[in-house]
Amino acid sequence: MTKRLKPMLVKEFLQMLRDPRMRLVVFGMPVMQMLIMAFALTTDVNRIRTALYDGDRSVASRALADAFGAGGYFRIVAAPETETGLRRILDAGKARAVVAIPAGFSRDLSAGRPAPVQVICDGTDSNTTAIVLGYAEAIVAGFNAGQGAGGGPVTVAVRAWYNANQESPLYYVPALIAVMLLVFSIMLTSIGIVREKEIGTIEQVMVTPIANIEFILGKTIPYLITGYLTMTAMLAAAVAIFGVRIHGSLLLLYVLTGIYLVGNLGLALWISAGARTQQQALLTAFLLIMPCVMLSGFMFPIHNMPLMVQAATWLNPMRWYLTILRGVVTKGVGLATLWPAVAAQSALAVGFVLLASRRFRKTLR
Repeated sequence: MTKRLKPMLVKEFLQMLRDPRMRLVVFGMPVMQMLIMAFALTTDVNRIRTALYDGDRSVASRALADAFGAGGYFRIVAAPETETGLRRILDAGKARAVVAIPAGFSRDLSAGRPAPVQVICDGTDSNTTAIVLGYAEAIVAGFNAGQGAGGGPVTVAVRAWYNANQESPLYYVPALIAVMLLVFSIMLTSIGIVREKEIGTIEQVMVTPIANIEFILGKTIPYLITGYLTMTAMLAAAVAIFGVRIHGSLLLLYVLTGIYLVGNLGLALWISAGARTQQQALLTAFLLIMPCVMLSGFMFPIHNMPLMVQAATWLNPMRWYLTILRGVVTKGVGLATLWPAVAAQSALAVGFVLLASRRFRKTLR
């Protein structure tokens, strides 16, 4: 038995490892992913992007503002001159929380009356929202303790916009739609061209008068239509079963979903054009899907990641689609607010399709 088994083992190892790309996939990619994930993934909530409105502009209000910025939990990124600017900042995702200190804050403290302060958080992520509001209450309690008995207490009113009851399905269910579309579009499409190679029909395509970009579009459009049908079914289930409410334009959501799908399909075809077997294509697709999900902001806040990893997330199509999905579905904002994410998503979609077309041409030479 050992004599028969040994040649079989040698053959399997040689077949698995003789391809340099397969060696990279087997040994290099897991180690690289582990290193990236270890730096990027953290459950800590800190450096929360915060907009602070100081309507009182007094010594006391500045002391409270300094208390919010001193602990490392809140990072003041904007100081609007009026309260109306706070909503625009939250809608655009430039800040996760806003602190509003009203006029008369110092007067109320000096008179021994309660001095109200409002903290508003972006409630699209219910878990993070609860932690952020807890931080705010702790900072105000520390500020009151530091005052002693000489002045009135600071009272904090906390609110969560876009998800007032902090219902977790309103955050997770739309994000799962983005995950499923990514998995569906990349996993299924990645075997598209390589299947043609394995069954021998790629030679028939080569002799037809069809351009590379036409071949890519021919491979992409059927999966695009199927992706739309899948997205519609998931969205209907989200509304009917989990009570997800679409606050923005449904038409805009469908148009921007098409851009997301085109980018994913272009990336999948780029994988497929360079793979020799369907197994290799599927394995490569899986190794790309995992970082895309983990580094999208779905499970871990991007602003808590190291700067180099944050820069790498710019190439992640799911990061931008999550921003679009939450903006349209949960916040009800439009293109005027979402245009940076739409521009990045569109650039990635065009780039991936062109890379797939170029790689397909090189593969056939």
